[in-house]
Amino acid sequence: MLATAQKAAIRAITIDLDDTLWPIGPTIIRAERLAHEWLTQRAPDVACAWPVERLRALRLHLINTRADLCHDLLAVRRLALEAAFRESAASSDNSAPIITAALDVFMDARNQVDLYPEVVACLERLSRHYPILALTNGNANLARMGLDHLFQGTVSAHAHGTSKPHPALFHIACRTLACAPAEVVHLGDDVALDVRGARGAGLHAVWINRDSLPWPGDDPPVTVPHLDAFEHWLQNR
Repeated sequence: MLATAQKAAIRAITIDLDDTLWPIGPTIIRAERLAHEWLTQRAPDVACAWPVERLRALRLHLINTRADLCHDLLAVRRLALEAAFRESAASSDNSAPIITAALDVFMDARNQVDLYPEVVACLERLSRHYPILALTNGNANLARMGLDHLFQGTVSAHAHGTSKPHPALFHIACRTLACAPAEVVHLGDDVALDVRGARGAGLHAVWINRDSLPWPGDDPPVTVPHLDAFEHWLQNR
């Protein structure tokens, strides 16, 4: 299958979002801080007992122990806040709207991203020649970011109950694009989720490696440092 994929014409693109189009670490840290500051004003006892670091540890525990939750990171955040309210004896009929509002604060900040400098111009050029689909395990909202016009849509783990690197999510994306896997190239930053996941599903895989990291194996993929180089590869392959 992979040999066939290497020869086939590329008709469409799937692109990972977090750490491919913007750095996600600083975004999440800021979003969690703003949500916690908001919670401090509305439920100070809960916020005091559950600082950002403790909530983060609880979410990690939930992800590691609840396989049914690993596809929906926002659901994990909600369950962690519900547990924090219960333990703080603050759970009541009024806690649900507070939790929902705190999550809204988080999501609003989570979607205020600092794009890598070449992203918008390059996506504008690429979208004139290829249908582009976002393929993500996260919960970024392209419409909130004002980027949705550059994409055919988003295929996300939480909407489909499966996540990268499982082939199912890649194949859902291919069906959405009305393309065979061998006609699609996936661009992403994560070695396991993006590169090996795409390869395993029969897609072309390109590794965006902005930090010049060594490839951890003897099967290096096409590697680019930024989107402009990816566009150049597409034009000259």
